[in-house]
Order: sequence, then C-alpha cells, then structure tokens
Amino acid sequence: MKAMILAAGFGTRLRPLTHKVPKPMVPILNRPILEHTIHLLRTHGIQDITVNLHHLPEIIKEYFGDGKNFGVQLHWSHEPEILGTAGGLKKAQEFLDGESFLVINSDVVVDIDLSKVIAFHKAQGSALTLVVREGDSPEQCDPIEVDDNDRIVHMVGASSMNMPDDTTRVLFTGIQVMEPEIFDRIPENKFYGTTTDVFPGMLEDGLPMYAYWHSGYWKDIGTIQSYLDVHKDLLDGRVEGGLPIENHNPAGGPVLIGKNCRIADTAKIGPYVVLGDNCTVGENAVIEHSICWEGVTLGKNSHVKQSVLGNGVATKEKETLDKKTLA
Repeated sequence: MKAMILAAGFGTRLRPLTHKVPKPMVPILNRPILEHTIHLLRTHGIQDITVNLHHLPEIIKEYFGDGKNFGVQLHWSHEPEILGTAGGLKKAQEFLDGESFLVINSDVVVDIDLSKVIAFHKAQGSALTLVVREGDSPEQCDPIEVDDNDRIVHMVGASSMNMPDDTTRVLFTGIQVMEPEIFDRIPENKFYGTTTDVFPGMLEDGLPMYAYWHSGYWKDIGTIQSYLDVHKDLLDGRVEGGLPIENHNPAGGPVLIGKNCRIADTAKIGPYVVLGDNCTVGENAVIEHSICWEGVTLGKNSHVKQSVLGNGVATKEKETLDKKTLA
C-alpha cells in the first residue's frame, strides 16, 4: 500500500520555533517528527510514500532526499500555494491513484498497528476509514459521530436525517485509509478540505464509511505544552514501537543527551530534559522539564524549566526561564 504524509502546514502554534524550521523538522528526541512518521509506516510494510510540502520545503527535502537512507522511497509534492487536505491529495493523485491508500498527519506521535487498520478497512468494504479515539472531553471531540456498528453516520455539513438516536462523538486522529474514487470528488488546484468539503457528500450518498477505534497512545505536537508532554511520555517509555533511542537516566531522572555536549560537573539536568547535539551547560546551571535543540548554551547559574529553546539559543548568566519558548 502507498501512503501520503500531510506535512504542508505552517506550524503556527509552535512559533517562534517554526519561523525558520518547518514543522516536519521539529525534533522529537533529537530526530525530526517526520522521521518518526516514516519509521511507523515502514514498520508496517509501507515504503512507497509521498509527502506534501509548502513551508520551507528545501530544508525537508535536503534532509530526507529520496528516502533510501530511511528504508523507504519518498516522493515530494510541493504546493506553492497551500491546498488543504483534499486539495493536497488531488495534487498527488498521479502517485496515489489505482488502489487503497493511507493518509497520516506528520505531527502525531502514536503507537498503532497500521496493518490492523488496513485489514479492518478492507474487511468492511469501506470507502473511507477514519482512525478515531475517545476524547478527554466532549469539547475536544470532532463533529464526527459513529453508531454501535462503528459506521460513521454524521459529521459537520452532512444531513442528520435517518441518523440513529444512539451515537458517539469521537476524536479523529489524523490517520485514515481511502479508496481512489475519492479523487472524483475533489476539484483540481483549489483549496479544499476533506472533513468539510468531501466527507459530508460521501455520507449523503450513502457510501460505507467506518471508524477504527484506537485505544493506545496518541498525541499531536500542535502546541508547546503537547510538545513537552510527548517528550515526557517518550522518556517514561509510554510509547511502543518508535525509533530506538538511547536513554540516559542520571539521578535527576529521564534525560536524553545528544552528541558532543559539554556539561559542567556542577550542572543539574533533569528530570525530563532533552539536549540536542553540541549543547553547552555551564557551571551550576539547572534545567528541568525542558527541550533544547542543537547548539544551545545555558549560562552559569541559569535556571530553565518548562521551556523549549531552539537552535543556537543562549541564556545569560543567572538568567531564569520559566515556560518560555525561544528561537
């Protein structure tokens, strides 16, 4: 099966980090989030992948190339003007057309057996399968409702006629399996959404659309807080099947330290800290519950907590940063 990774977004909620770093290159445990997504697909036998790009595309293409170093074959679909999810799919039609294909957001960390999702899709004879989960609150859920047979029966923009009384509102995870007939519903070279512009019409026409329930780990990195939370969960070993990492567990707690870091003997690192490559931590500096990208310097007696520091950021001597994001 072929797959498409949706990676054309701006990452606005992660600014200022994403002003000069495209969101797919935002590091998770010192590896780009897109690399984690590629690893997930490859683990389940999906090696032919297209990725749509818009913001700072050359940085991404230079890092990943044709994908051979990552065990896959990558194709790039550059959108000079962003096209939305459905519009992006339409632009990649030549690559995806002809058989069922999987679509996944590039900004999610998830432990899921994609092989089971694909098998479910085929067994149901589904035109569309959305991977869903329970939300933490009704406000968090998407306007997607399923019946007791896991069939999708309503979403925003679709008629509520003939909808069963007992339905469940769900949270869409950004993972889905589609049939190529969906391309007939998408105009070319136009900004177009799937959940807003395409899926409601499929429901109106009575096409079989199903929900696959995922009860394992899932979190997007759309905000700074969720970005920090994902690292805590990963360092705690709550996520299975991800890229191999070398965890360091000093007295301070779960910590990951990159290559060529210089750390003063009197510095305190942890708990829940990730240092990128070539970082420097000065005398008596303290860092906890924070993420540093490459080349960060923490000055003497500085204190950093609940913060994210982008490439090359330097703190001053005795400076305190609490819940800050710097780039």
